Amino acid sequence: MTQKKKRRKSKGKGFFNNIAFKIASVALIICCTAISVSTEYDRMQKEEELLTIKEKIKDYENENAELQQILEDGDMTEYIEKVAREDFNYAYPDEQRFYDTSRN
Repeated sequence: MTQKKKRRKSKGKGFFNNIAFKIASVALIICCTAISVSTEYDRMQKEEELLTIKEKIKDYENENAELQQILEDGDMTEYIEKVAREDFNYAYPDEQRFYDTSRN
């Protein structure tokens, strides 16, 4: 009878047989999975931001090349006129502008 008691005691004891260990293991697995999913989501967002930034870089490089070409040509009047018309909505004194307001 003493051998049966010893076997029962030895079966019940042990770190890996403890219910707290099992609960902690499951909680750790769930936590690691949540962190992994969150990290992957952040990575995907950063990749999208990177693509957007690369597109902006290409746009700025194209604009820079255009401005460099204008500087090399030495004729700034066309560029100044273009900027005045497009960015500041300037017009010549005798020029009439018509705007289509039916689109609104």
